[in-house]
Amino acid sequence: MICALASAVCFGTASVLQAVAARAAAAPGDGAGVDPALLLRALRQWRYVAGLALDGLGFVFQIIALRSLPIYAVGAALAASLAVTAVVAARLLQVRLSGTEWGAVGVVCAGLGMLGLASGAEGDQVGSTALRWAMLGAALFVLLAGAAAGRLPEKPRALVLGLGAGCGFGVVEVTVRLVDDVAPSALVANPAVYALLLGGGSAFLLLTSALQRGSVTTATAGMVLGETIGPALVGVVWLGDRTRDGLGWLAVAGFAVAVAGALALARFGEAPAVEIPGPDPERVG
Repeated sequence: MICALASAVCFGTASVLQAVAARAAAAPGDGAGVDPALLLRALRQWRYVAGLALDGLGFVFQIIALRSLPIYAVGAALAASLAVTAVVAARLLQVRLSGTEWGAVGVVCAGLGMLGLASGAEGDQVGSTALRWAMLGAALFVLLAGAAAGRLPEKPRALVLGLGAGCGFGVVEVTVRLVDDVAPSALVANPAVYALLLGGGSAFLLLTSALQRGSVTTATAGMVLGETIGPALVGVVWLGDRTRDGLGWLAVAGFAVAVAGALALARFGEAPAVEIPGPDPERVG
């Protein structure tokens, strides 16, 4: 659980840096579609690169957590990264949090505490070959659906982009558990490895587009739902994730409370834009 929370801290801080960089990288006249060039421009921003470094560290913590905890516990902890984003934005970017939002931060922490008490060990099932191929198909579907979402009107576009990004991250959560042999020959033959790479890459692309276009609050809410509910069900149904004896109700309640608190903080999926210094118009004149 410590590693899961450390991962949330890394991802939450990275979100502030990446959101600012994505806005700064937007070129005049950009369309509404999913634009891979936007990701390339964002990579020229030091904030985005720093965010990626934090994402990499968070991913390491996430892998460690997924090797010891059920997916539903790790997924809820990752959703709690929005609470971290809210606190970091309040500190570094002078964003004012309302009393309700501070309460939502407390609700997220309470939900995670309930999950920590109720979570059992990770499931002992390794997952079938069919599940591995299904994850690869899901990752491909996320990429194609996200590309098509760029042509939708603004409101549904933001929701679909965010939901697609969340599903991509959810694919990563599940496939980490499906990679049980790290020998090079086994990795090459395992469809889950390709699902992990495709799902993670698609999620980053869709999330970057969502941060730059449309309602990021709606997109972030979709992302939270996509990266928590589906993977949690896969872990329980197909990978054997369970709770401690007699505490299933507490795990369900903690999961619901943590995700609800994260949804209340969805607007912090987008950090406020910062002004980039430019030439003084009067001096230029």
